Amino acid sequence: MALKIAVSGAAAAAAAEFVPVLVADKVASRVAAKDFTLWGKDAEAESSIRLGWVGSAFDSAQHVDRIIALREEFAAKGVNRFVLCGMGGSSLAPEVITSTAGVELVVLDSTDPDQINDALSGDLARTAVVVSSKSGSTVETDSQKRTFEKAFADAGLPVTDRIVIVTDPGSPMEAAAKADGYRIFNADPTVGGRYSALTAFGLVPSGLAGADIAGLLADAQGVAELLASDSDDNPGLILGAAMARTIVANAAECCTDGCVCYRDKVGIISAGSGIVGFGDWAEQLIAESTGKIGKGVLPVVLEPNSFEVVNGIADLLLVRVVADATSATGDEVSVSGPLGAQFLLWEYATVVASRLLELNPFDQPDVESAKIAARAMLNEGAAAAAPALFVDGGIEVRAQSLDLSGVTTVAGAINALFAQLSATDGYVSVQAYLDRTEIPQAYGLREAVAEATGRPTTFGWGPRFLHSTGQYHKGGPRQGVFLQITSKGEADLAVPGREFTFGQLIASQSAGDAKVLGDLPRPVLILTLTDVATGVAHIQANLA
Repeated sequence: MALKIAVSGAAAAAAAEFVPVLVADKVASRVAAKDFTLWGKDAEAESSIRLGWVGSAFDSAQHVDRIIALREEFAAKGVNRFVLCGMGGSSLAPEVITSTAGVELVVLDSTDPDQINDALSGDLARTAVVVSSKSGSTVETDSQKRTFEKAFADAGLPVTDRIVIVTDPGSPMEAAAKADGYRIFNADPTVGGRYSALTAFGLVPSGLAGADIAGLLADAQGVAELLASDSDDNPGLILGAAMARTIVANAAECCTDGCVCYRDKVGIISAGSGIVGFGDWAEQLIAESTGKIGKGVLPVVLEPNSFEVVNGIADLLLVRVVADATSATGDEVSVSGPLGAQFLLWEYATVVASRLLELNPFDQPDVESAKIAARAMLNEGAAAAAPALFVDGGIEVRAQSLDLSGVTTVAGAINALFAQLSATDGYVSVQAYLDRTEIPQAYGLREAVAEATGRPTTFGWGPRFLHSTGQYHKGGPRQGVFLQITSKGEADLAVPGREFTFGQLIASQSAGDAKVLGDLPRPVLILTLTDVATGVAHIQANLA
């Protein structure tokens, strides 16, 4: 299936104005040639070591036979359940690949004790675990690895036979894995995590689970020449130009001094493409690549009937991932093509948009701030929550940089948060530090918040969003207001070999992120649920 793109209205105008400039500057062919000067002098040190992704579709073919052989080896032993421990790009790409292929992969990208226990409760006798970490020092992944090591050992199963490591060569995890005798797949160290879908990080867990990874690579290989071409019909240039330079129809809605006002939010809609969960992968790619130095493009994952789609938002460009992009309507973009081709298309488009925005698409300067705050709270034993301002309906209410003086109800607190939201360029971020396998209905809060505010609303499961949209929240435009939802789960789980539990870890992560956001300062409303299902329903009722 060919890669197609269609643009209309303001998006078509953006492409018509900026694609010829990109073609004249030979941007596409220079990306393909790994020209690290494309994003300015300040970006060269990072970009010079982060352009391996342009060749991943070809370079990663070396892994396919080994992955298939390992899958067959596992099958011969009765092992056919695979768990992936990873965060950010290490988990989001395999989740899209396997969901689209219709094969089972348990994606463990959380520190919620209940979600950890959910993954452990499966049949360990037929389970193997893929532990993926680029740096090899990710605290979530290390904690998950330790837990499965103990679980396999306690069950009398051969630990080194059941755990597969995916990491960069020379990482701390590689050194430890070699010493312990684990199987290791090395990824390309010149590919950043969010661009790693077509590397070992995407291929190993997906291939073991049964996805057609050779076909995935072939689909990407088939569009590589097109995306590297300096031509007006290059879909990577068109999508990148539309993402960065689509003008708001009525500039007075976002600026009053005669400036040119560009849409800085993109709504990603999957409509009949057959690709499952693509928006979640594209969200982390775009947000982490562009959300910095007060600029960026905010990705918003939407459904075809979402509030923002039906009602239209001036500063939001809609991009539909469809079965056949023969046309587009309104000010929209439509794209179609197989998953491997889409991965490469959106990677090209993101770095093109970053050039137009004068941003370095390969660093993430603000991701570390929340990690530092979380580590400090964990080390100091400060993860325990401060006293609640009040309790309503079994929900404890706290806040950062949000005045709740005189407020005594959840509804009043929510209204106070939304009162801080700009009606012209603001957005709401709903952050749910909950077990997404047991409380998927929490995602329904996204639609309810969008309807209540009339503004673009994102939804992130904590702590995984800290490795993706967390960069945009802190480094991008100061437009967001933040609704953080946590739980007081009765069950907890110790992290083997560590002096903290998963409950303490996730509490420190949520509190650390809230503190960093509050210090910016951005308003954060923190709702802690005593009973999760009842609490989510109570929040929903108070958004009506």
